[in-house]
Amino acid sequence: MTQILDSLPVDCANGILCCYVNDTHHLKIARIANISNWYFERVIFPGEKLLFEALPEAQLEIYMSRFSTVVLVEVTTCERLAVKSSQAQQDCIVQHN
Repeated sequence: MTQILDSLPVDCANGILCCYVNDTHHLKIARIANISNWYFERVIFPGEKLLFEALPEAQLEIYMSRFSTVVLVEVTTCERLAVKSSQAQQDCIVQHN
């Protein structure tokens, strides 16, 4: 099922399709906050694949719960997470350059 809860601002024409895979056994939180007039936050369960639209310059922050606190564990640009081909889109593979 597709969810478009927080779509990109209407003046953003260069959105890209991105994918992030939680390949750990821990619950993660994905957050994008560096794009003005737009906020994105999702919970990603262990083994889950998150497919989302973002701007290439958006920074995806990944947080993980550790010892009753939430810790920032990863920051990457959405451009690095862009789905490069129809096969990658189908498999939802994270692209690391």
